[in-house]
Amino acid sequence: MNKTSYAAIFTGIDKPFELREYPVTKPSAGTAAMSLVASGICGTDLHIHSGRLGSTPDRIIGHEFVGKVEALGEGDTNGLAVGDYVISDIAVPCGECLLCKTGDDANCVNMGVTNSGDPAEIPHFHGGYGRMCYAPVSNLIRIPAAVNPRTAAVFACAGPTCMHAFKLGAGAGLSLDSVNVAVVQGSGAVGCFAAMYLAAAGVPNLLLVTAGRPDDGKRAMLASLGLKQVYSLAGDGEEKITAVVKELSGGLGADLVIEASGGANALPFGIRLLRNRGVYLVPGQYSDRGPVAIEPHLITFNALRIIGSSQYSFSDVYAYVDFLCEHPELHAAIAATATDYPLEKINEAYADLEARRTTKALLV
Repeated sequence: MNKTSYAAIFTGIDKPFELREYPVTKPSAGTAAMSLVASGICGTDLHIHSGRLGSTPDRIIGHEFVGKVEALGEGDTNGLAVGDYVISDIAVPCGECLLCKTGDDANCVNMGVTNSGDPAEIPHFHGGYGRMCYAPVSNLIRIPAAVNPRTAAVFACAGPTCMHAFKLGAGAGLSLDSVNVAVVQGSGAVGCFAAMYLAAAGVPNLLLVTAGRPDDGKRAMLASLGLKQVYSLAGDGEEKITAVVKELSGGLGADLVIEASGGANALPFGIRLLRNRGVYLVPGQYSDRGPVAIEPHLITFNALRIIGSSQYSFSDVYAYVDFLCEHPELHAAIAATATDYPLEKINEAYADLEARRTTKALLV
């Protein structure tokens, strides 16, 4: 390993990230040192940078690190070896609270994270925005040889986020085999993965709704993921989209709607699109965008099932990796969804994401 390496430091709300150099140290017992393959910039990171989610400055944020194991500390290695490619999951559930003890550690009330350390302190590289990263081996999921590590990095957070939402939906009686009409709101990483997953599951009528008008390049990218019916609120309007859903469903409404846009106004529209006993999965509202007016009587009279979903478990990361292994035909399209940026251009990557010039940004 090199003697020193670099990380991009979050310096405060709306401030540029700074590249800083730190020593590369030996991993402590039970941890691994990884070199960067690709690390995604999540919508959550955009919220942190803009001040919509709290975070302490002078930290290495980022939680979508995919890397190569360069060294292992003493003790249990979790079956890993130097040279393995891994996804690093930052979540550290307590194992003691009610949620953990009832099989829902994704919603642990005492959740810890592996990327909260001070970069001034050893091992320096805690979060995803570094050329190195150190994490407990228990938080690392090996990427099989059949999956390119960069491809796995594209939806390393969005994929498990969706897998967990679908799992919660299944717990409420949702069966994708019986879904005839599904609507995904939002064409960011979570929306793209959710729609791609539903397309791969064979949902007959699948609509993706964006806020703005997608250009030809965006439409081609979505089509490569299996999404043929793409509508925009700016171009088509709620009335037309509702009419399409009604026509496809014989007048009933959508069986399933997934809110992945993060726009507060998406929620009232999503509720109106659902049929009686329809399921609304809401993993997309990950920052406070303010209140919106909804029609509560629709929840009552239509007996809707509305399910929030925020975090995910290790099992959801494994489920995501399994999905990639089962669908090699999607790998090229997944890889093409993301734009690569060297770590030095992290501020350019943020600007492109904020301006919606790219769907997914990877630091490589």
